Amino acid sequence: MKLVVVTAGLTQPSSTRLLADRLAEAAGRRLGGATPRVVELRELAVDIANNFVTGFAGARLRSALDAVAEADGVIAVTPVFSASYSGLFKSFFDLLDQDALAGTPVLIAATGGTARHSLALEHALRPLFAYLRAVVVPTAVYAASEDWGGTGDAYTGGLPDRITRASGELADLMLRLAPAREPKAGQAEDVSGPPEIEEVVPFEQQLAAVRQG
Repeated sequence: MKLVVVTAGLTQPSSTRLLADRLAEAAGRRLGGATPRVVELRELAVDIANNFVTGFAGARLRSALDAVAEADGVIAVTPVFSASYSGLFKSFFDLLDQDALAGTPVLIAATGGTARHSLALEHALRPLFAYLRAVVVPTAVYAASEDWGGTGDAYTGGLPDRITRASGELADLMLRLAPAREPKAGQAEDVSGPPEIEEVVPFEQQLAAVRQG
């Protein structure tokens, strides 16, 4: 199972990356120890900007876009700015092919200074991935500053429960949907062509045969 984590934190270290790691760790356990591919968008910021200007994706950016397109499941985490996802986060997903996430299970998550930004998950992130025809898991995870307990420990309060529930939903969807999903970018497709059609006997000939019989 290919699990890809997209994180749009701008600082290092960042609470966005910390939340992404917690979600990936929990989902990996449910998937039998799967190791996720992490796409750190802050490292691709210049490549993303250049792609918009030149229309050409450099090798690092193309590798990240292909990884997301070929994933069996995606964890997407962004900081919240002005009650919505970050511009870097949106710009990356704007570069994906419109069919790249079709049918792909996606767990959405966000971080912010206060809990009042948590609705950004429902009015910004969920519609974005619904437009991309991804299968967004029911539980979205938001982590405000106070959710970290002031010590950097994510396993305090209600955050660990949300992490466990959301990652479990993602893993279950990945296991259920992966065998039935259509081939995606980079995956083999059936190119054998349509089955041969037997020669059709004209109706007049069939009718004449019936009369003679």
